[in-house]
Amino acid sequence: MKLSVCYIVFNGERIIEKSIRSIHEIADEIIVVDSFSTDKTEEICTGFPKVKFIRKKFYGFGCQKNYTLSEASGEWILFLDSDEVPDAEAVNAIKEILQNPSPPYNVYEIHFNNILLKKTIKYGGWGNVWRERFFKKGHGKYTDDLVHECFITQDKKGKLPGNIDHYTYKSIAHHIEKINNYTQLMAEKKISNGKTVSIFKIIFSPFFDFMKTYFFKLGFLDGMAGFYISVTGAFYTFLKYIKINEILKFK
Repeated sequence: MKLSVCYIVFNGERIIEKSIRSIHEIADEIIVVDSFSTDKTEEICTGFPKVKFIRKKFYGFGCQKNYTLSEASGEWILFLDSDEVPDAEAVNAIKEILQNPSPPYNVYEIHFNNILLKKTIKYGGWGNVWRERFFKKGHGKYTDDLVHECFITQDKKGKLPGNIDHYTYKSIAHHIEKINNYTQLMAEKKISNGKTVSIFKIIFSPFFDFMKTYFFKLGFLDGMAGFYISVTGAFYTFLKYIKINEILKFK
């Protein structure tokens, strides 16, 4: 078996059908590990014959991804989120590597097109994003972090042609909901690592993050979307630190 495409998902009905269709032809199996979705995710996924659908309680992004890897049988892994769609160039590049008996790399980074408010974001730190999503099994794994897990490998990385189109959030309300969930996980992660937070950091870090994203990383060139990203990024920082303070205060 050559290629296992892996997903971890919770309520991913919005884009996952489009994502699976984009890779269905080249996949030998598709592993979907679902954290008990309440929408049509299961119905959509199980409509594809190559999908192996597994329900598993969520204990953190890193742990969930590593469990998914353990369920994959393929020689190669393509790891996607439910809102990510590889374009035709990326799919063709993966197909060529799968057909190559001696590819030059065992781990490949893929460029991301982050799409927000129907706009592909080019600045503010969102435009030049590469992530390790295509790799030979056994040549990498994820840290066991609750959130913002990292891919660990000893291999030199290649760059895959093409892009993954990342349809980030369906609405502002959806984005704010995600910020609330992620900052809670980040606060718990920081505390478990022994981190504390000062009043100075709570007050001034959001301001510095806004300045960095909007001005130093040229977020203003993305217009209103760039301003929105800069403001919500600062809000993310504020919420993360104030939640750390709250948890420590009542611990």
